[in-house]
Amino acid sequence: MLIEVDTSQLVLVDYQVRLIPAMVEPDAVVANAVRLAKLAALLAVPAYGTEQNPSGLGHTVPDVQAALAQARGRVLSKMQFSAVEEGLGEWLRPPAKPPQGNARSLPKHLQKPAAAERDAIVIAGCEAHICLLQTALDLLEDEFEVWVVTDACSSRSERNRDAAFDRLAGAGAELVTTEMVAFEWIRSAEHPVFKDAQALIK
Repeated sequence: MLIEVDTSQLVLVDYQVRLIPAMVEPDAVVANAVRLAKLAALLAVPAYGTEQNPSGLGHTVPDVQAALAQARGRVLSKMQFSAVEEGLGEWLRPPAKPPQGNARSLPKHLQKPAAAERDAIVIAGCEAHICLLQTALDLLEDEFEVWVVTDACSSRSERNRDAAFDRLAGAGAELVTTEMVAFEWIRSAEHPVFKDAQALIK
């Protein structure tokens, strides 16, 4: 099963100025988060960021913040470790709006098609074994497909990070890399943004 761009949303968890320096391989992790947000912008994939206790841990690091802004991403401030507990699920799957007026009585060719649900959540972040893990497990519980971008995730130790990946895979999340996401979203060298996406990855 490949990741479908038309049903995807991107969530970047807690890339914050006072947290990132303590992570394993912080520069590579931030660079991949930026790539993901820029890919989302290129391909009109909805993007979201989260910030854990921003008064204590600071806001999102500038490079990720700028890439999220390019993707027109919203940022959720939270105190719970799982962003789903703070309302992320409602952002990702807003309640259906009731039909206006007598839309159902319109001829079929005049009715607006229902928007495809974006239930594939591409997620990455810090710390992998705490906020990323709890958010991803709650998303799985809410019947989203969850794709964890391993090379854009980190913790303060490799053991904690890897334990998170093991647990997430066991719970039904798919483990992927930034390049997997890019080329599965694009699918073809003939895609209009192929060269731009390739430039981001190189």
